[in-house]
Amino acid sequence: MKKILLFGLLIAAMTTQAQKIQWPDQKQAVIVLTYDDALLSQLDVAVPQLQRAGFKATFFLTADLNYNTIPRWRTLSQQGFELGNHTIFHPCLPTDDNAVSSASYTAYGMIREIDYMNDFLFAVDGKMRRPFAYPCAETLAGGKDYVDTLRKYGLSSYARVGGDTSAVITDFKHLDLLRIPSYGLDGGETGQQLIAFVKKVQQRGGMGVIMFHGIGGDYITISKEAHQELLNYLGKNKQAIWVTTFQTAMDYAMQSIKIK
Repeated sequence: MKKILLFGLLIAAMTTQAQKIQWPDQKQAVIVLTYDDALLSQLDVAVPQLQRAGFKATFFLTADLNYNTIPRWRTLSQQGFELGNHTIFHPCLPTDDNAVSSASYTAYGMIREIDYMNDFLFAVDGKMRRPFAYPCAETLAGGKDYVDTLRKYGLSSYARVGGDTSAVITDFKHLDLLRIPSYGLDGGETGQQLIAFVKKVQQRGGMGVIMFHGIGGDYITISKEAHQELLNYLGKNKQAIWVTTFQTAMDYAMQSIKIK
């Protein structure tokens, strides 16, 4: 009986090892930096910091854009940054600071809004494929989950949900591509807290997605110093950590699984 158990554990360990992604250039792990809601502090603070560090990131945009910011987002796309879909009106459960409630939506109504936002973003960057992020990290419309409806209409290959510091992705074979977890910041996190998450991702050899909002301003804010401290750590560890956009990381992971 003990021999059978040990054999089973060995097979399980071998299977887990076979599923592990080999990241490009022998990197230990991949970190994806994502920023929600098309905020000015992202354009004014986060983007210059990212550019100086030489990193690309994903910005999940709503239709809160105007003639001043659209050219800036278009330029960023041309530079290799990714523009993702975060719906037009950012509907989620009603709160004092949320103008549009998802309680009055149907699943199909949410899908229509995502579809229209894809068209809007195509006019900005000319891209046909883009990832999606659920507003407020919620997957409900009118109190009902709309993930399978999104899956049915195929408007996005990958969608990001929320999560905490446990959101380290290692099992891509069983990952729901429309429920990809992330480390959602509450605001006020220090650089050391962000780095601690990155180190956890490194140790496990997986992928970590970080969800930012305001950087040195706006809301759900971390300081520009904390953001810079994270980028400094990533810069010092470029040999070990691949920093790339959401869709690029997921495309690579999915292709790696197909090859195996």
